[in-house]
Amino acid sequence: MKNSDKPLVLITGSAGRIGSALARELGQKYQIVGFELMKAIYASANEELVPLDVSSEESIQQAFRHIESFYGKKIASVVHLAAYYSFVDEKYDKYNKITVQGTKNLLKALQNFEVEQFIFSSTMLVHKAGKPGERITEDSPLDGNWAYPKSKIETEEVIRKYRGKIPSVVMRISGVYDDDCHSIPISNQIQRIYEKSFTAHFFPGDMSHGASFMHMDDVIAILVKAVDKRKEIPEQVTVLVGEEKTLSTRYLQNKISNELFGKNIWMMRLPRFVAWLGAWAQCHIPFMAKPFIRPWMIRLADEHFELDISLAKKLFDFEVQHDLDNLLGHMCADLKSDPVAWYKKNSLKMPKHMKKMQKKSKKSKNRDAA
Repeated sequence: MKNSDKPLVLITGSAGRIGSALARELGQKYQIVGFELMKAIYASANEELVPLDVSSEESIQQAFRHIESFYGKKIASVVHLAAYYSFVDEKYDKYNKITVQGTKNLLKALQNFEVEQFIFSSTMLVHKAGKPGERITEDSPLDGNWAYPKSKIETEEVIRKYRGKIPSVVMRISGVYDDDCHSIPISNQIQRIYEKSFTAHFFPGDMSHGASFMHMDDVIAILVKAVDKRKEIPEQVTVLVGEEKTLSTRYLQNKISNELFGKNIWMMRLPRFVAWLGAWAQCHIPFMAKPFIRPWMIRLADEHFELDISLAKKLFDFEVQHDLDNLLGHMCADLKSDPVAWYKKNSLKMPKHMKKMQKKSKKSKNRDAA
Protein backbone atom coordinates (compact mmCIF):
# COMPACT_ATOMS: atom_id res chain seq x y z
CA MET A 1 0.00 0.00 0.00
CA LYS A 2 1.02 3.63 0.36
CA ASN A 3 4.70 4.35 0.87
CA SER A 4 5.10 8.08 1.64
CA ASP A 5 8.82 7.96 0.80
CA LYS A 6 8.18 7.10 -2.86
CA PRO A 7 6.35 9.18 -5.48
CA LEU A 8 3.31 7.47 -7.01
CA VAL A 9 3.33 6.22 -10.62
CA LEU A 10 0.23 4.75 -12.29
CA ILE A 11 0.66 2.38 -15.26
CA THR A 12 -2.26 1.35 -17.47
CA GLY A 13 -1.82 -1.97 -19.24
CA SER A 14 0.60 -2.94 -16.50
CA ALA A 15 0.27 -6.71 -17.01
CA GLY A 16 1.45 -6.49 -20.61
CA ARG A 17 5.06 -7.13 -21.65
CA ILE A 18 6.03 -3.45 -21.61
CA GLY A 19 3.89 -2.62 -18.59
CA SER A 20 5.17 -5.43 -16.38
CA ALA A 21 8.82 -4.71 -17.28
CA LEU A 22 8.31 -0.99 -16.64
CA ALA A 23 6.64 -1.66 -13.27
CA ARG A 24 9.62 -3.77 -12.17
CA GLU A 25 12.12 -1.10 -13.23
CA LEU A 26 10.27 1.91 -11.83
CA GLY A 27 9.38 0.02 -8.65
CA GLN A 28 12.93 0.53 -7.38
CA LYS A 29 12.31 4.26 -6.92
CA TYR A 30 8.55 4.74 -7.14
CA GLN A 31 5.35 3.42 -5.61
CA ILE A 32 3.59 1.63 -8.48
CA VAL A 33 -0.10 1.07 -9.05
CA GLY A 34 -0.85 -0.98 -12.12
CA PHE A 35 -4.19 -0.79 -13.93
CA GLU A 36 -5.41 -3.82 -15.88
CA LEU A 37 -8.73 -4.98 -17.31
CA MET A 38 -8.68 -8.01 -15.03
CA LYS A 39 -6.77 -8.13 -11.77
CA ALA A 40 -3.73 -10.20 -12.70
CA ILE A 41 -2.34 -12.99 -10.57
CA TYR A 42 1.25 -11.81 -10.83
CA ALA A 43 2.61 -8.42 -9.84
CA SER A 44 6.04 -7.10 -8.96
CA ALA A 45 6.95 -6.73 -5.29
CA ASN A 46 6.50 -2.94 -5.35
CA GLU A 47 3.23 -2.88 -7.27
CA GLU A 48 -0.44 -2.99 -6.44
CA LEU A 49 -2.75 -4.09 -9.25
CA VAL A 50 -6.18 -2.47 -9.58
CA PRO A 51 -8.87 -3.66 -12.03
CA LEU A 52 -9.65 -0.96 -14.60
CA ASP A 53 -11.60 -0.87 -17.86
CA VAL A 54 -10.63 2.42 -19.52
CA SER A 55 -13.67 2.24 -21.78
CA SER A 56 -15.97 2.38 -18.73
CA GLU A 57 -16.36 5.68 -16.85
CA GLU A 58 -17.83 3.78 -13.89
CA SER A 59 -14.78 1.50 -13.71
CA ILE A 60 -12.45 4.52 -13.84
CA GLN A 61 -14.36 6.29 -11.08
CA GLN A 62 -14.09 3.22 -8.83
CA ALA A 63 -10.39 2.85 -9.52
CA PHE A 64 -9.62 6.48 -8.75
CA ARG A 65 -11.69 6.46 -5.58
CA HIS A 66 -9.37 3.68 -4.49
CA ILE A 67 -6.30 5.71 -5.49
CA GLU A 68 -7.49 8.75 -3.54
CA SER A 69 -8.38 6.70 -0.46
CA PHE A 70 -5.09 4.82 -0.23
CA TYR A 71 -2.55 7.08 -1.96
CA GLY A 72 -3.92 10.61 -1.85
CA LYS A 73 -4.18 13.17 -4.63
CA LYS A 74 -0.54 13.50 -5.69
CA ILE A 75 0.62 11.47 -8.70
CA ALA A 76 4.15 11.78 -10.07
CA SER A 77 3.42 10.20 -13.45
CA VAL A 78 0.73 8.29 -15.34
CA VAL A 79 2.16 6.00 -18.03
CA HIS A 80 -0.70 5.16 -20.36
CA LEU A 81 0.08 1.95 -22.26
CA ALA A 82 -3.41 0.42 -22.50
CA ALA A 83 -4.73 0.48 -26.08
CA TYR A 84 -6.42 -1.70 -28.67
CA TYR A 85 -4.28 -3.36 -31.35
CA SER A 86 -5.13 -6.11 -33.82
CA PHE A 87 -3.72 -7.38 -37.11
CA VAL A 88 -7.00 -9.20 -37.75
CA ASP A 89 -9.67 -6.65 -36.86
CA GLU A 90 -10.00 -3.87 -39.46
CA LYS A 91 -13.04 -2.29 -37.82
CA TYR A 92 -12.55 0.93 -35.86
CA ASP A 93 -15.11 0.41 -33.10
CA LYS A 94 -12.77 -1.08 -30.49
CA TYR A 95 -9.95 1.31 -31.37
CA ASN A 96 -12.28 4.23 -30.75
CA LYS A 97 -13.85 2.76 -27.61
CA ILE A 98 -10.63 1.64 -25.90
CA THR A 99 -7.81 3.82 -27.23
CA VAL A 100 -9.50 7.12 -28.06
CA GLN A 101 -12.46 7.32 -25.65
CA GLY A 102 -10.59 5.36 -22.98
CA THR A 103 -7.84 7.99 -22.90
CA LYS A 104 -10.44 10.77 -22.72
CA ASN A 105 -12.11 9.03 -19.75
CA LEU A 106 -8.76 8.65 -18.02
CA LEU A 107 -7.76 12.30 -18.48
CA LYS A 108 -11.12 13.55 -17.23
CA ALA A 109 -10.71 11.51 -14.02
CA LEU A 110 -7.14 12.78 -13.55
CA GLN A 111 -8.31 16.41 -13.44
CA ASN A 112 -9.23 15.81 -9.79
CA PHE A 113 -5.62 14.93 -8.92
CA GLU A 114 -2.28 16.73 -8.78
CA VAL A 115 -0.52 15.03 -11.69
CA GLU A 116 3.05 15.95 -12.60
CA GLN A 117 3.12 14.06 -15.90
CA PHE A 118 1.04 12.04 -18.36
CA ILE A 119 2.93 9.76 -20.80
CA PHE A 120 1.11 8.27 -23.78
CA SER A 121 2.55 5.42 -25.85
CA SER A 122 1.84 6.38 -29.44
CA THR A 123 3.49 4.95 -32.57
CA MET A 124 5.82 6.05 -35.37
CA LEU A 125 3.10 4.76 -37.73
CA VAL A 126 1.12 7.99 -37.22
CA HIS A 127 3.55 9.55 -39.70
CA LYS A 128 3.29 9.49 -43.46
CA ALA A 129 5.81 6.94 -44.71
CA GLY A 130 9.01 8.28 -46.22
CA LYS A 131 11.74 7.07 -48.56
CA PRO A 132 15.17 5.56 -47.89
CA GLY A 133 17.51 8.32 -46.76
CA GLU A 134 14.67 10.59 -45.61
CA ARG A 135 14.46 10.67 -41.83
CA ILE A 136 11.08 11.25 -40.21
CA THR A 137 10.96 13.85 -37.43
CA GLU A 138 8.27 14.80 -34.94
CA ASP A 139 7.16 17.55 -37.34
CA SER A 140 6.83 15.26 -40.38
CA PRO A 141 3.31 14.90 -41.89
CA LEU A 142 0.81 12.54 -40.27
CA ASP A 143 -1.16 9.88 -42.13
CA GLY A 144 -3.45 7.49 -40.27
CA ASN A 145 -4.02 5.17 -43.20
CA TRP A 146 -5.32 2.24 -41.14
CA ALA A 147 -7.15 1.80 -37.86
CA TYR A 148 -4.20 1.55 -35.45
CA PRO A 149 -2.32 4.77 -36.39
CA LYS A 150 -5.62 6.57 -36.95
CA SER A 151 -6.61 5.81 -33.35
CA LYS A 152 -3.27 7.08 -32.07
CA ILE A 153 -3.56 10.35 -34.02
CA GLU A 154 -7.03 10.94 -32.64
CA THR A 155 -5.85 10.09 -29.12
CA GLU A 156 -2.94 12.53 -29.36
CA GLU A 157 -5.53 15.21 -30.18
CA VAL A 158 -7.65 14.09 -27.22
CA ILE A 159 -4.61 14.57 -24.95
CA ARG A 160 -4.04 18.10 -26.23
CA LYS A 161 -7.70 18.92 -25.66
CA TYR A 162 -8.37 17.24 -22.30
CA ARG A 163 -5.03 17.24 -20.44
CA GLY A 164 -5.89 20.52 -18.69
CA LYS A 165 -2.82 21.60 -16.70
CA ILE A 166 -1.25 18.13 -16.72
CA PRO A 167 2.14 18.11 -18.54
CA SER A 168 2.14 15.50 -21.30
CA VAL A 169 4.67 13.39 -23.19
CA VAL A 170 3.56 11.65 -26.39
CA MET A 171 6.08 8.90 -27.14
CA ARG A 172 5.90 7.75 -30.77
CA ILE A 173 7.55 4.34 -30.49
CA SER A 174 8.74 2.10 -33.33
CA GLY A 175 8.02 -1.66 -33.51
CA VAL A 176 9.04 -3.37 -30.26
CA TYR A 177 10.97 -6.66 -30.03
CA ASP A 178 13.15 -8.44 -27.46
CA ASP A 179 15.78 -11.18 -27.30
CA ASP A 180 13.11 -13.85 -27.84
CA CYS A 181 11.63 -11.83 -30.74
CA HIS A 182 8.07 -11.18 -29.49
CA SER A 183 7.41 -9.03 -32.54
CA ILE A 184 4.46 -10.21 -34.65
CA PRO A 185 5.84 -8.96 -38.00
CA ILE A 186 9.39 -10.25 -37.39
CA SER A 187 8.36 -13.63 -35.94
CA ASN A 188 6.00 -14.27 -38.85
CA GLN A 189 8.72 -13.32 -41.31
CA ILE A 190 11.14 -15.74 -39.64
CA GLN A 191 8.45 -18.43 -39.56
CA ARG A 192 7.75 -18.21 -43.31
CA ILE A 193 11.45 -18.56 -44.13
CA TYR A 194 12.07 -21.32 -41.55
CA GLU A 195 9.16 -23.37 -42.88
CA LYS A 196 10.31 -22.71 -46.47
CA SER A 197 6.90 -21.36 -47.29
CA PHE A 198 6.21 -20.54 -50.94
CA THR A 199 4.94 -17.12 -49.87
CA ALA A 200 8.31 -16.26 -48.32
CA HIS A 201 9.72 -15.66 -51.82
CA PHE A 202 7.22 -12.99 -52.88
CA PHE A 203 6.69 -9.41 -51.76
CA PRO A 204 4.18 -6.87 -53.11
CA GLY A 205 6.25 -3.77 -52.38
CA ASP A 206 9.62 -2.13 -52.80
CA MET A 207 12.11 -4.47 -51.12
CA SER A 208 14.53 -1.60 -50.46
CA HIS A 209 12.00 -0.21 -47.96
CA GLY A 210 11.63 -1.20 -44.31
CA ALA A 211 10.64 -0.07 -40.81
CA SER A 212 12.40 0.95 -37.62
CA PHE A 213 12.26 -1.34 -34.59
CA MET A 214 13.29 -0.95 -30.96
CA HIS A 215 14.38 -3.41 -28.29
CA MET A 216 12.16 -3.73 -25.24
CA ASP A 217 15.04 -2.76 -22.90
CA ASP A 218 15.51 0.52 -24.80
CA VAL A 219 11.77 1.25 -24.61
CA ILE A 220 11.84 0.72 -20.84
CA ALA A 221 14.99 2.83 -20.52
CA ILE A 222 13.50 5.90 -22.22
CA LEU A 223 10.19 5.59 -20.36
CA VAL A 224 12.10 5.51 -17.06
CA LYS A 225 14.14 8.54 -18.13
CA ALA A 226 10.94 10.37 -19.07
CA VAL A 227 9.50 9.76 -15.60
CA ASP A 228 12.74 10.68 -13.84
CA LYS A 229 13.10 13.92 -15.83
CA ARG A 230 9.43 14.92 -15.62
CA LYS A 231 10.25 18.27 -13.96
CA GLU A 232 12.98 19.15 -16.46
CA ILE A 233 11.26 18.64 -19.83
CA PRO A 234 8.74 20.89 -21.66
CA GLU A 235 5.14 20.90 -20.46
CA GLN A 236 3.91 19.39 -23.71
CA VAL A 237 6.23 17.37 -25.93
CA THR A 238 6.08 14.72 -28.65
CA VAL A 239 9.09 12.45 -29.15
CA LEU A 240 10.02 9.81 -31.76
CA VAL A 241 11.98 6.81 -30.50
CA GLY A 242 13.41 3.82 -32.35
CA GLU A 243 16.60 2.43 -33.81
CA GLU A 244 18.16 4.80 -36.33
CA LYS A 245 19.20 1.99 -38.65
CA THR A 246 16.27 0.78 -40.73
CA LEU A 247 16.70 -2.67 -42.29
CA SER A 248 15.16 -3.15 -45.73
CA THR A 249 12.82 -6.05 -46.47
CA ARG A 250 15.40 -7.60 -48.79
CA TYR A 251 18.15 -7.29 -46.18
CA LEU A 252 15.94 -8.82 -43.47
CA GLN A 253 14.93 -11.71 -45.71
CA ASN A 254 18.53 -12.51 -46.64
CA LYS A 255 19.80 -12.04 -43.09
CA ILE A 256 17.22 -14.46 -41.67
CA SER A 257 17.78 -16.98 -44.48
CA ASN A 258 21.56 -16.89 -43.97
CA GLU A 259 21.19 -17.35 -40.21
CA LEU A 260 18.87 -20.32 -40.72
CA PHE A 261 20.24 -21.98 -43.86
CA GLY A 262 23.53 -20.27 -44.71
CA LYS A 263 22.34 -18.75 -47.98
CA ASN A 264 20.30 -15.90 -49.44
CA ILE A 265 16.66 -16.41 -50.31
CA TRP A 266 15.42 -15.71 -53.82
CA MET A 267 12.80 -12.99 -53.92
CA MET A 268 10.37 -11.69 -56.52
CA ARG A 269 8.21 -8.57 -56.44
CA LEU A 270 4.58 -9.54 -56.87
CA PRO A 271 1.98 -7.18 -58.40
CA ARG A 272 -0.24 -5.80 -55.65
CA PHE A 273 -3.46 -7.10 -57.15
CA VAL A 274 -2.06 -10.63 -57.40
CA ALA A 275 -0.84 -10.44 -53.79
CA TRP A 276 -4.20 -9.08 -52.64
CA LEU A 277 -6.05 -11.84 -54.48
CA GLY A 278 -3.81 -14.52 -52.95
CA ALA A 279 -4.24 -13.14 -49.43
CA TRP A 280 -8.00 -12.84 -49.91
CA ALA A 281 -8.24 -16.43 -51.14
CA GLN A 282 -6.25 -17.77 -48.18
CA CYS A 283 -8.54 -15.88 -45.79
CA HIS A 284 -11.77 -17.13 -47.39
CA ILE A 285 -11.12 -20.70 -48.49
CA PRO A 286 -12.88 -23.03 -45.98
CA PHE A 287 -10.69 -25.19 -43.70
CA MET A 288 -7.55 -23.32 -44.80
CA ALA A 289 -5.36 -21.82 -42.08
CA LYS A 290 -5.68 -18.03 -42.01
CA PRO A 291 -2.37 -16.36 -42.97
CA PHE A 292 -0.67 -13.52 -41.13
CA ILE A 293 -0.77 -11.38 -44.27
CA ARG A 294 -4.31 -10.02 -44.69
CA PRO A 295 -5.60 -8.34 -47.87
CA TRP A 296 -5.68 -4.87 -46.30
CA MET A 297 -1.95 -5.08 -45.48
CA ILE A 298 -0.93 -5.30 -49.13
CA ARG A 299 -1.32 -1.57 -49.72
CA LEU A 300 1.11 -0.88 -46.85
CA ALA A 301 3.95 -2.97 -48.33
CA ASP A 302 5.78 0.05 -49.80
CA GLU A 303 5.94 1.99 -46.54
CA HIS A 304 9.34 3.05 -45.22
CA PHE A 305 10.11 4.44 -41.75
CA GLU A 306 13.54 5.86 -41.01
CA LEU A 307 13.68 7.94 -37.84
CA ASP A 308 15.47 11.02 -36.57
CA ILE A 309 15.62 10.56 -32.79
CA SER A 310 17.76 13.61 -32.03
CA LEU A 311 15.02 15.14 -29.84
CA ALA A 312 14.89 12.01 -27.64
CA LYS A 313 18.67 12.17 -27.27
CA LYS A 314 18.54 15.84 -26.31
CA LEU A 315 15.60 15.73 -23.89
CA PHE A 316 16.32 12.46 -22.14
CA ASP A 317 20.06 11.98 -22.64
CA PHE A 318 19.05 8.78 -24.41
CA GLU A 319 21.08 6.44 -26.61
CA VAL A 320 19.78 3.24 -28.20
CA GLN A 321 21.75 0.29 -26.81
CA HIS A 322 20.45 -2.56 -28.97
CA ASP A 323 20.46 -3.41 -32.66
CA LEU A 324 17.96 -5.67 -34.43
CA ASP A 325 20.57 -6.57 -37.05
CA ASN A 326 22.85 -8.03 -34.39
CA LEU A 327 20.08 -9.84 -32.50
CA LEU A 328 18.54 -11.62 -35.50
CA GLY A 329 21.30 -14.21 -35.32
CA HIS A 330 20.48 -14.89 -31.67
CA MET A 331 16.76 -15.27 -32.46
CA CYS A 332 17.42 -17.68 -35.32
CA ALA A 333 19.88 -19.71 -33.23
CA ASP A 334 17.25 -20.07 -30.50
CA LEU A 335 14.71 -21.19 -33.08
CA LYS A 336 17.05 -23.85 -34.48
CA SER A 337 18.02 -25.15 -31.05
CA ASP A 338 14.44 -25.55 -29.82
CA PRO A 339 11.78 -24.87 -32.50
CA VAL A 340 8.84 -25.89 -30.29
CA ALA A 341 9.81 -23.53 -27.49
CA TRP A 342 10.42 -20.65 -29.92
CA TYR A 343 7.07 -21.12 -31.61
CA LYS A 344 5.35 -21.23 -28.23
CA LYS A 345 7.06 -18.07 -27.01
CA ASN A 346 5.95 -16.23 -30.13
CA SER A 347 2.42 -17.72 -30.23
CA LEU A 348 2.94 -19.20 -33.70
CA LYS A 349 0.98 -22.08 -35.15
CA MET A 350 3.19 -25.14 -35.36
CA PRO A 351 3.48 -27.21 -38.55
CA LYS A 352 2.52 -30.88 -38.32
CA HIS A 353 6.10 -32.19 -38.00
CA MET A 354 6.71 -29.85 -35.06
CA LYS A 355 3.55 -30.98 -33.31
CA LYS A 356 4.82 -34.56 -33.61
CA MET A 357 8.14 -33.46 -32.07
CA GLN A 358 6.21 -31.90 -29.21
CA LYS A 359 4.16 -35.07 -28.60
CA LYS A 360 7.30 -37.23 -28.62
CA SER A 361 8.97 -34.89 -26.16
CA LYS A 362 5.97 -35.04 -23.81
CA LYS A 363 5.87 -38.85 -23.98
CA SER A 364 9.58 -39.02 -23.24
CA LYS A 365 9.22 -36.71 -20.22
CA ASN A 366 6.29 -38.76 -18.91
CA ARG A 367 8.33 -41.97 -19.18
CA ASP A 368 11.25 -40.36 -17.37
CA ALA A 369 8.92 -39.11 -14.63
CA ALA A 370 7.44 -42.58 -14.22
